Amino acid sequence: MHLTVNYWIDRSGNPDEVLADPSRIAAFVNNAYAVDPHMVDLKSFPTTLTRGELSDKIRSISKPYETPLYYREGGKVEQSDYDRYTERLALESIADTVEVRYGIVLKRANMRAWPTVDAVFKSPETIDLDRFQENGLFPADVVAVLHESLDGEWYFVQSYNYAAWVRQQSIVIGDRDTILDYVSAEPFLVIAGNRARTNFNPHTAEISELQLDMGVRLPMVSADAAEQSIDGQNTQASYVVSLPIRNGDGDLEFRSVLIARSQDVHVGYMPYTRRNVLHQAFKFLGERYGWGHSYNARDCTGLVLEVFKTFGYLLPRNSSQQAQSEVGENIRFAADLPAEEKLSKLSEAEVGDLLYSPGHVMLYLGMVDGEPFVIHDLSGSGWTDENGVFQQGTLNGVSVTSLRHVHTTPDQTYFEQLYAIKRLR
Repeated sequence: MHLTVNYWIDRSGNPDEVLADPSRIAAFVNNAYAVDPHMVDLKSFPTTLTRGELSDKIRSISKPYETPLYYREGGKVEQSDYDRYTERLALESIADTVEVRYGIVLKRANMRAWPTVDAVFKSPETIDLDRFQENGLFPADVVAVLHESLDGEWYFVQSYNYAAWVRQQSIVIGDRDTILDYVSAEPFLVIAGNRARTNFNPHTAEISELQLDMGVRLPMVSADAAEQSIDGQNTQASYVVSLPIRNGDGDLEFRSVLIARSQDVHVGYMPYTRRNVLHQAFKFLGERYGWGHSYNARDCTGLVLEVFKTFGYLLPRNSSQQAQSEVGENIRFAADLPAEEKLSKLSEAEVGDLLYSPGHVMLYLGMVDGEPFVIHDLSGSGWTDENGVFQQGTLNGVSVTSLRHVHTTPDQTYFEQLYAIKRLR
């Protein structure tokens, strides 16, 4: 029953109460841009950067790992490997003054610490966690394009909440104002399912059955502007949206594309209610864990980001950044807070609140017989069985668990390491 969303909806209390209206959510995002150093309003991003500013930004991401890393074949990442990766950064080619360009994402893309597809791991037992993988970008995401790799195959970009390297083929450069107007256009369609796809298109492969992940926002083409037939299909039973493509000259162009009305989408942002928060989170139940949005999936923060983007919220990329951010309503625990007091504070949490332990974020579901439950995306794990004995195991996916019985280490549970609660209002 814990794996059934209606179980938690029925227990949530007033599930259809609107927790914040669109204007309040927009104010939350604007405040996040103003007060949180990890959030970047690309509408206000500088038009130029100095050589030092850009070099420092790249070096803050592209730097040797603090602990040993290993390739899948078992060889250790040596200093000579880091030297080779550093050469690809082309730092010497950075001009004294760098003109910032703007780009838009064409397809789901990985953000990498270095301009390479090489995968590296802390140990042979952790090959699901590629430590060069940082984040993911999605179709119609906007980025500031700051630099190119030595081979010209990678861009170093800044998104609204992260900076890293992305394959050049996934992004098309365009006019800044045109791109910013595109992403703020109304009305718009939001992908509400864990994934949706554009209709099959026999004429343009790059926009045929294109994967669109939860939270992607696409401008809608008005009925007056839309053709009756697009690429050989009548528009009557589909939504018409605008998607970016790279045309034959390599330039940005926008095309009208169909998304069938049977797809899980929503016109405008979804109402921010407990029912909708739970439904959105449970759409990922059972998905395999994907560190930094790898494996065509997401990790703990990715799940939270995608769920809340469907309501219009934007948050920092990493769990520690989210927890430390002053946005939202925050409760933070002292390290030595007694378990009874922590449980008492947790009992006051609301369904949909975000819970933080080191390196992890969870979405609170509620109490069952005095036990706090969460839905979260987690990798390696263990748990305490009914006899109080620790059992090593692997969840490696989006799961519903108790906080007090699932462990981050053999010695500590997520509850014991819990240090913050955040409410988005």
